[in-house]
Amino acid sequence: MVRKLLAGAGVVLLLAGCGGVGGGGDTGGAATLTTMGFGLGDEIATTRADLAGKAIAPATVKIGGSAFDAQQFLASVASHTPPDLVYLDRQLLGTYAARGTLEPLTDCIARQRIDVGQYRPAALKEVTLDGKVYGLPEFYDNRVLLVNDAAVEAGGLTPRDLSPADRTQLATAARKLTVRAGGGLSRIGFDPKIPEFLPLWAKANGVQMLSDDGRTAHLDDPRLAEVLAYAKSLIDAQGGWSAVKAFRDSFDFFGEKNPFKQGQLAATLMDDWYLNVLANYSPDVRVSAAPFTDTAGTPIDWVTGSAWVIPAGSTHKDQACAWIKTMTDAPTWVAAAKARAEKRKAAGKAFTGVYTGNRVADQEIFGGIVRLQDRPAFDAAVQTVLRAQETAFTMPASPAGSEFKTAWQNAVNRVLSGEQQPADALRQGQQEAQRALDAAR
Repeated sequence: MVRKLLAGAGVVLLLAGCGGVGGGGDTGGAATLTTMGFGLGDEIATTRADLAGKAIAPATVKIGGSAFDAQQFLASVASHTPPDLVYLDRQLLGTYAARGTLEPLTDCIARQRIDVGQYRPAALKEVTLDGKVYGLPEFYDNRVLLVNDAAVEAGGLTPRDLSPADRTQLATAARKLTVRAGGGLSRIGFDPKIPEFLPLWAKANGVQMLSDDGRTAHLDDPRLAEVLAYAKSLIDAQGGWSAVKAFRDSFDFFGEKNPFKQGQLAATLMDDWYLNVLANYSPDVRVSAAPFTDTAGTPIDWVTGSAWVIPAGSTHKDQACAWIKTMTDAPTWVAAAKARAEKRKAAGKAFTGVYTGNRVADQEIFGGIVRLQDRPAFDAAVQTVLRAQETAFTMPASPAGSEFKTAWQNAVNRVLSGEQQPADALRQGQQEAQRALDAAR
């Protein structure tokens, strides 16, 4: 989600230009907590932060808005001045939990009577290492195939021609929908979203990149090399990585001149929240969605998201616990969804929902707040995402989650740059990943 670091009126917080790193202090007898990795970008953030702030009053929270920075976080831990609250990618959580830098939430959950049953099991699994919960999950990012219907029809095709089940047909469609002008690209036919979405392609080819216990890498599986070679062939057929990446980087992804509106992108694999971007900036765009599938047509949905964690050295653990409980609680999510729905309604725009790690919240959001009867295209796309959740999978929590992610992403980048062939790059990635996993034992 786009986080532009805007302060919302009425938020019970102290905003600071610094990164929010460093142990919180006490002001006039009331604690001041610091954060890392979180910003007040929109009403989804500000509404929840307001409620969380009230839950810990008279304590306050100073939000710096900086992205999570591993080196900065570890430096603050080493100097015994960690932030009180950290917001980070759930795929990275295991690394810091295994190092002893995160507080197990066993006591927090018991003390605050947090109902962990409200969270989606897959999201909760991502924040659980060796049987201990280390974080409370936030968003629940699903991946589906988004199709720019107008661009596809202009290329003489239909959305069905982009089915991931038929890879030969998909490759043909990608080439046909690609448009070049003036020596460069003017439209990408199909963006396979690598390196970012390699786990999705792996699953589609029968590969589980990491064992269930998070300790054994499977990057050297020949089936992974095969599907990586296929994904790269799609990029090569559309001008090569340098051209595709340069063109993709030029997109106004989060504005009125987004690639769907401009016809710069015919189809792509994308996170669910992009529907909200399109509904906000291009409500009349003709978009359709379909689940990503394996070659047998079985739907696959790779899910990730962020989580709130409490550093082991936090000096205000009780208030931090109350904060993260409120931020991820069902009533708080519902209040935020209502705020966005009302804002969109006032602007004459559609609200396509917010997908959270809280299944109770989602039931109310999509059962009572999201109303898309007058936007059939967006309604159909949202229903596709909701159905995709039924086949969701996540990467297991790992004591070397950060290092593992770096290993496979670097391997893909070496392939895309032409430095190595897929099998060679993944063998190297396997060695790097397994070395980190073994060291984490």
